Amino acid sequence: MKHKIKPIVDCVFKTLLGSEKNKNILIHFLNAVTGFKDKNKIIDVVIQNPYNEREFIGGKLSVVDIKAKCQNDFQYQIEIQLKVHAALDNRILYNWSTIYHSQIKKKDNYTLLKPVFSIWILDGILFSGVNNWHLTFGINDPVHNISLTDHLRIDLFQLPLFNKKENISSEKERWLYFFKYGEFQDIDNLPPILQTKEMRQAMETLQDFSENQKNYLLYQSRINAQLELNTWKAMLKNAARDVKNAFKERDTEKKEKEKAFKERAAEKKEKEKYLRLLKAKGINPEQENENDN
Repeated sequence: MKHKIKPIVDCVFKTLLGSEKNKNILIHFLNAVTGFKDKNKIIDVVIQNPYNEREFIGGKLSVVDIKAKCQNDFQYQIEIQLKVHAALDNRILYNWSTIYHSQIKKKDNYTLLKPVFSIWILDGILFSGVNNWHLTFGINDPVHNISLTDHLRIDLFQLPLFNKKENISSEKERWLYFFKYGEFQDIDNLPPILQTKEMRQAMETLQDFSENQKNYLLYQSRINAQLELNTWKAMLKNAARDVKNAFKERDTEKKEKEKAFKERAAEKKEKEKYLRLLKAKGINPEQENENDN
């Protein structure tokens, strides 16, 4: 390819899994992640917010996820997250709950609710103490090993922890390999891991962003927008650190002044005490100093 293209950059990611022309690989991806097979296998989806180039024009970064509904009305949300932050876990749950809540209106009833699957691909590590690249969450009672409901499922993929380059044993691993190493591949000389219909189609999307000037400029604008955001965050972090250091220095200076004041007050108090003792013995140093003068 002419240029290396990262599959996890938002405009590329949404073209891959959020456009009508690639609906078949979205279905393949969802079956790979959920593990649905046989009668439960996803055979069709409706993309509820399909790829729109205007989402990415202007250089501003926004939440660009993929929302879809399969033939049994199960809801799916897929999102890529390049930066892991402290409140990401709250955001993940909030996004899931927003989709779940939106399924019914006041005139409806709870029996109409369907499962919502939230899939997050993280280019970072949210759970540093767990050496696993795929984590699946639900609502369970760990004591009795029972589930409250199967309506909540959140899949997290921590890309930095996925290091397999061979012995790929599932379609899920194949997709993770593509997301992590796809930018380094030559579409005319793909490794066996990517020699499948779906992976070739995914690589063709990367090639389109690499070879098509308009798409490549869009890709570059998204990279630049992310770099600009990173720069602003770094500047804000440095500014906050400088302010914190300034307050710390001011507090230190204040404490030193207070300490010096207390020492002078203690010294004065000690001197007054000394004078009182001398006066009690009939000695007045202050009067003697006047006589000396």
